[in-house]
Amino acid sequence: MSLTDEGLVPVEGIASRWVRLANGAKAHYATAGDTGPAIVLLHGGLPGSSGVAGWRLMMPFLASHGFRVYAPDRPGFGLSDTREEFWPREGFVSWTQFIGDFVDALCLDEFYLAGNSQGAGCTSYYVVNNPGRVKRFVLIATAVFNSTLGIDPSQLTAGISANNDKYDGTPEGMRKLLEPIIYRKEGLAHEVLEMRSRAANAQRDSFASAANFTRTGPKDPAYAHWLNLKGKIDQVGVPGIYLYGRDDVLSPVDNAYLQEDQLPNIQVFYPAECGHQGQTDQPEMFNQAVLEFFRDGRVSRKTADWAGVSTRRPEIESLVEPAAAAAPAG
Repeated sequence: MSLTDEGLVPVEGIASRWVRLANGAKAHYATAGDTGPAIVLLHGGLPGSSGVAGWRLMMPFLASHGFRVYAPDRPGFGLSDTREEFWPREGFVSWTQFIGDFVDALCLDEFYLAGNSQGAGCTSYYVVNNPGRVKRFVLIATAVFNSTLGIDPSQLTAGISANNDKYDGTPEGMRKLLEPIIYRKEGLAHEVLEMRSRAANAQRDSFASAANFTRTGPKDPAYAHWLNLKGKIDQVGVPGIYLYGRDDVLSPVDNAYLQEDQLPNIQVFYPAECGHQGQTDQPEMFNQAVLEFFRDGRVSRKTADWAGVSTRRPEIESLVEPAAAAAPAG
């Protein structure tokens, strides 16, 4: 399989599109489906990430069930505008503004929102700041919560380093970067590595601008206050679920338990045989869970059990179909 002229992995049912934002940036996005409610999917934050890289296995599925699906390339990633004035110099603030500009440009007044890893952080900040526009949201495995939910750092379990700085610009270097964190090795197909390496090389300076701010920004009290999600994301009044793979090595699942304790109104799931990018590690499971939650408002009993619904606390019955009551004795 060869890449498209734009350097994307071709996927049946997914189209490549561009839109001009209000700030003048030219934004790239992948899309699937022509009618129905809108879903926006936000990719993660490793070098080479993009809408296609993160969501290629979910987008056609959701579109086949009546949704219009959009997966934009956030600034610093994919085919996003590389001009210096559009670099994400303020990290999550820049990305949250981008989400708003993107949905405005596409006239999406109300939509469903999901994000993986850094994209889950972006999802959280957008929901907190714009709750009236998001119908429901899905989060997938984010280490952002480790530092933004008031968790004692001494309780966290260290994961492996992503070693972003050691990426050498080649597809083989991309393989070495991703291989430790990808549970389902089919996700490391050559064309995917080639797509990701091209994007990472084109976005190197833009990506670095956000990485630099992420290291220094929290020292600013105003930004640190903005970053705080404790008592915000789960109290915002928008229904949400959170899926966190049991085999995540970037931020081990023990950290997710600490996160869950700070998210009493979000239903958490712990899928097995699943790492940091669950939508490509366990695509059938994640596709079904996301579909049911966005379409029906809660996850079916069968899918909840399949996806490892949390047993650490009572389930939220408005978000998960209750187990059948036991038959009376006799």
